[in-house]
Amino acid sequence: MDFSVLLVEDDEHIRQALGLALADEGFAVTDAVSGEQALDLLTTARPDVVLLDLVLPGVDGLQVCRTLRARGDLPIIIVTARTDAADVIAGLEAGADDYVTKPLVASVLAARIRALLRRRGGRHHEALQAGPLRISPDTGTVHRDGTEIHLTRTEFRLLVELASAGGRIVTREQLLHRVWGYDYFGDTRLLDVHIRRLRRKVETDPDDPTLLLTVRGTGYRLDP
Repeated sequence: MDFSVLLVEDDEHIRQALGLALADEGFAVTDAVSGEQALDLLTTARPDVVLLDLVLPGVDGLQVCRTLRARGDLPIIIVTARTDAADVIAGLEAGADDYVTKPLVASVLAARIRALLRRRGGRHHEALQAGPLRISPDTGTVHRDGTEIHLTRTEFRLLVELASAGGRIVTREQLLHRVWGYDYFGDTRLLDVHIRRLRRKVETDPDDPTLLLTVRGTGYRLDP
């Protein structure tokens, strides 16, 4: 098997079809039919990634996502039939690393999962410094003025890419390709939400950032 996946989906037909398709792609799949069951399973199990439907009976996907993110940095991909921007953004703000919309193509989803799990922070090994931030790619840790900041794997990869540019602008397209490993065809909601989440953790005042700066119409840069 390649990686282990927890598939949280209440629709039996989708759950069975997607589970079999992912198994054919080499994944070890465990499934859950509700948010409660998923949270219970995750008290003892540690899959490599969670595929999480947003619309679930009882505890919905957003609450499950928030709960899992509060517990740690387990990679989460939300799976939804909704295409409305507000729903996608809500899932990402809840802590998801990525999102996919139904109907799903198993081979494409498998590629997205592998891209998420195999990019561990880039090709850099030496510690990086950006103002008060010290970033250690080897250990996956970030400190601000000596105090550790807890980032998800995706937030950490994003910060490493920005810090490695040495103050130069990194375009949105470059960040999407380097951090998530594929193109989003102009959909930059994923990146924008992660930038907001990262600012909340590294900036003294996220509403008036002095480190992670927006370059309008182009991308972002980290002030060294």
